[in-house]
Amino acid sequence: MTPDFDDIFPDDIPDETAAALTEFLHRLVYVCEGRYLGQLLRHHRSQVHYDDPDAPLKPPLRKRT
Repeated sequence: MTPDFDDIFPDDIPDETAAALTEFLHRLVYVCEGRYLGQLLRHHRSQVHYDDPDAPLKPPLRKRT
């Protein structure tokens, strides 16, 4: 399910509101990344990286037991 971003982020908000909303969202991302950094890194390492020109078919790392 993808939200309709036009309804969530209308065009006609004041500049100050846009700046405050953007600052809040940036802080939310920093807190989320800080709290879940281990899980994010583990997830990213487990993905196959087809876009890496040095290792186009690099297999995912084996999970430690």
